[in-house]
Amino acid sequence: MPINDIRVGLLAYGAIGHEHNLAVQNTPGLTLTAVCDMNPQRIDAALELAPDAAPFSDAHAMLDSGLVDLVVISTPPNSHYQWAKEALQCGIHVVLEKPMALMTDECDELMDLAAAQKLLLVVYQNRRFDADFITMRSLIAAGAIGDVFQYDSFVGGYAEPCSYWHSDVTVSGGAIFDWGSHFLDQVLAIIEDEVAHVSGQNHKRHWNHCTNADHAQVTITFVNGKQATFVNSDLAAARKPKFYVLGTTGAIVGDWNPVAEPAVADLPAILTLHREDGTRELIELECGQSNAFHRSIVDYLTKGVAMEVNARQSRDVVAIMQAAEQSALQNGLPITPSMLYT
Repeated sequence: MPINDIRVGLLAYGAIGHEHNLAVQNTPGLTLTAVCDMNPQRIDAALELAPDAAPFSDAHAMLDSGLVDLVVISTPPNSHYQWAKEALQCGIHVVLEKPMALMTDECDELMDLAAAQKLLLVVYQNRRFDADFITMRSLIAAGAIGDVFQYDSFVGGYAEPCSYWHSDVTVSGGAIFDWGSHFLDQVLAIIEDEVAHVSGQNHKRHWNHCTNADHAQVTITFVNGKQATFVNSDLAAARKPKFYVLGTTGAIVGDWNPVAEPAVADLPAILTLHREDGTRELIELECGQSNAFHRSIVDYLTKGVAMEVNARQSRDVVAIMQAAEQSALQNGLPITPSMLYT
């Protein structure tokens, strides 16, 4: 291990932990030195990529080991606050899976603690680096559709949800928190204006084996009248486009890949640019830098280069989702979220 490498520990090793492991192996400046999971088979899977990493079955022991400079926390969302707080108190930089936490006051406490300790606290907003979103954002920034005033996004279909923690509202935060942590982060990256209020609606109408809503919708209204909606549905027999973005001089539609059934969310959308004269163009997707998020961690910690993603952004996404859940309890009554902004 190079003497200046940042020593990384992985707390929980599922599919996303494996993704982080691969990224660490391919990011100069990062070295995996520890992995923690209660399942020995998952530890074995991690060690296939990083045989020199120290295995742990107890998270407290890993955080107290002195082997880790930065920990990636991939535990279920309702435990993010607990583990991030303990890691920061141990003097360890923290990368959290989405969402940062389930309540804004927990996010604020973590941010204050990280600032006091002069430590990195950031959420792995990996969908910010998806090829379709990167391309769409570049088009909008270049003025291809003028000023964006309506932004709609959708994920889902008609399928029985799993019975794992993703579908348990007490663990995941609910359907709005699950995919909303990604899609609402994208909304705020495109429309940076002040939020006036948020409305939310949760439908529990069919899938009774789990507690997440079967269909959830969030509507964000900005002070200048712009709007954005996000829908996460397991009751959508007819899918909406992944993206439907209207600007003053054109539109961008991101259609789901028709050959990707059933895992449509795993492939980028097919983007079409619609111009004001009625013409349209299929857009070739941009390829972002591989492991861009992890490379930005190294640049930040070693050179002080600001990261594309920061904790304040992810905290404000939680504020939007929390307001949407409060609104849903009142049949969509608009709620003004407690925002910090970037």
